[in-house]
Amino acid sequence: MDTTIVSENKWGKRIFPIALSVCVVFLILYASLGFLGVTIPSGSQDSIGRVSGWCERVSSSIFREPVNALSNIGFMFAGLLMIRVLSRDQKSLRDRNQFHGFTPVAILYAGATIYLGIGSMLMHGTHTGWGGWADNQSMVMYILVPWLINLKEMGRWSLRRFLTVYTSIVLVYSLTRWIFGSKLGINLDVFDVSIALWIISEVLFKFWTPKMRWISGFFGFVVAAIFGIMPSDIFLDIDKHWWVILFWIPGVLSPNQPRIKRTYSPWAFGGIFSFLIAYMIWLQGYPDSYYCDPDSLIQPHAIWHLTTAFSTWCFFKFLRTDRDFNVTS
Repeated sequence: MDTTIVSENKWGKRIFPIALSVCVVFLILYASLGFLGVTIPSGSQDSIGRVSGWCERVSSSIFREPVNALSNIGFMFAGLLMIRVLSRDQKSLRDRNQFHGFTPVAILYAGATIYLGIGSMLMHGTHTGWGGWADNQSMVMYILVPWLINLKEMGRWSLRRFLTVYTSIVLVYSLTRWIFGSKLGINLDVFDVSIALWIISEVLFKFWTPKMRWISGFFGFVVAAIFGIMPSDIFLDIDKHWWVILFWIPGVLSPNQPRIKRTYSPWAFGGIFSFLIAYMIWLQGYPDSYYCDPDSLIQPHAIWHLTTAFSTWCFFKFLRTDRDFNVTS
């Protein structure tokens, strides 16, 4: 038997237990530090009994928002399920799709999904500034993966270049977010803009032409409108919305037509639909909204977590449909 295959099989058997252990150790460590009072600042005692910014009433337990915090296990479960699926892939498919088997890109996506749960749990569980930082960092680490994958293909990037660009963005964002806060001091929400960049790059991926490279940026305005930022709002306050120029990043960095095709139904459409449903539920997760019941075990924001965790799974399945144009099966 090929020694490479034997090595891959051994690694495939180990990575799932390792990932599961990371999740379990995190939960144990969080609980232990919480009981010792390390992760719960004394200043947050004043907020106990009040309604949090995400509707749920603040608890005196080690989870300041128990339902909202624990619902993030959904992301961990989704990431672990991805790793389980990857461990069972046939080697013949791994050479045709970067989301089959334990490729660096597939592991990055699954790992970022797991970290979504960890980061968000730290925010809702601790009510600390560093918890909020971890939450935002995890969101950016996830959303960067799909649109950079598209640029990797259309820009003919090597794996090394892809990982270098990804790591550089994460490090710069993490540092500036820590120093300057959520908008980085320049009114830039990297997560929100990255959603637009994903859609723009996906449209370009599907309909690439030299002309479409320059038209594609306008789809960012459609995405912004879906989330409540109309073109009139943008152009009447262009200083605040300067980031629309970033909508043309995919066009500038995509000089080549993709060499692969994707199947969009059902998984891409399922991911988009579930995310939009989750977003509508997210809008109800504020104090004084119609569906906000601070003492209920059913919290809108927790449903948002579980539904978007399902979205990450749908997009994982969607990215696994990549095939070379010259491959028919």
